[in-house]
Amino acid sequence: MGNKDTMQFFENKKIRSVWDAEKEEWFFSIVDVVAVLTESRDPTAYWRKLKQRLKDEGNQTVTNCHALKMIAKDGKKRQTDVADTEQVLRIIQSIPSPKAEPFKLWLAEVGKERIEETIDPELTIDRALETYLNYHFSEEIGEEDIAFSYKILEGPATSQNAVKLLEFAGFPEEIIEAAQEV
Repeated sequence: MGNKDTMQFFENKKIRSVWDAEKEEWFFSIVDVVAVLTESRDPTAYWRKLKQRLKDEGNQTVTNCHALKMIAKDGKKRQTDVADTEQVLRIIQSIPSPKAEPFKLWLAEVGKERIEETIDPELTIDRALETYLNYHFSEEIGEEDIAFSYKILEGPATSQNAVKLLEFAGFPEEIIEAAQEV
């Protein structure tokens, strides 16, 4: 199955998601959705109780949910309950939360954007650039060496060390001068 793990954001909170290329649909981590809507200290326990309540009521949505491996907080891939867009919308209806309607609108927007990206692939590139431009790593350039932090930091880079990196790497002078003009 050609799955691609991604991270979606709702009100700056992360929601793990997977694009299933074979089925051509998104699957979202239910625990992440519950965390965003309820602001519960233990969204896993909240989901466990909600899932049992829905099963007891005979709700088929929970029965149709399945688990996929997603990256957990510890960085390892772990089985996580996921739901497609329709299932997530049905689960949201069972969670009393003033955030439910904005979440539905956000989910519709994510779907709309991805559909538009399949029609116009340039939009995918634009979104990727926007996302990647908001992350950086730090480095310190000394006289004879470079020290990298190797930690990804949020926000655009604050240093202007690209030209210094070219010099340090021994690039020809004409390339360095052209880079300084940019």
